[in-house]
Amino acid sequence: MNRGEAVLLLDGRAWTATELAGHAGVAASTASEHLNRLVEGGLLAERRQGRHRYVQLANEQAADLLEAFISHLGPPQRPVTGLRTVSASVALARGRTCYDHLAGRLGVAITDGMTAAGLLDQTDGFAITDTGLTWLTDGLGIAESDLRSTRRPLARACLDWTERRSHLAGSAGAHLLRSFLANGWIKRIGTGRAVRLTQTGTTALRDHLAVDAHDLT
Repeated sequence: MNRGEAVLLLDGRAWTATELAGHAGVAASTASEHLNRLVEGGLLAERRQGRHRYVQLANEQAADLLEAFISHLGPPQRPVTGLRTVSASVALARGRTCYDHLAGRLGVAITDGMTAAGLLDQTDGFAITDTGLTWLTDGLGIAESDLRSTRRPLARACLDWTERRSHLAGSAGAHLLRSFLANGWIKRIGTGRAVRLTQTGTTALRDHLAVDAHDLT
């Protein structure tokens, strides 16, 4: 798998080998070979609809592994060129989804803001504090039962491939993304992974976490 295929898969949606090949700039046969190995290894799940075959990340653990893989690859060897490509790259670095949680400068800033406010403890890994749990449930209206409804950890560190620092993943990270979208604090940019803060989101970040949105630009 190359960087292009990995980045596209991280949005959590299902893709065909042809779509992934076009995005990555490789032959469809090469992409199919990569995908077959990843399906066999349990990192990708295969879905078929009629004659079409789709693949997507199997689970959150696969997404974590892929994000770490991209981080270890380092910056792209070829410089990003073209206004549209550069704009898309800048938008992804500013704020994006990483499978089902927030990443980029926005995701890291929220993680730092939660830590500074005593909502998240990074002393030994990531852990939501009692104050943080109250903030998630009472402040953001997330049901505690929803936060603990799966076997996945409540909070977990995910290495951000653009910031080279950790952002919040796990159940809390997933529900935080859903809450931000539901409250209209962030909006998706087009059909990709990039997101942007809205005016109400800028105010919410300042009021809830003392995060200055100007630092994200």
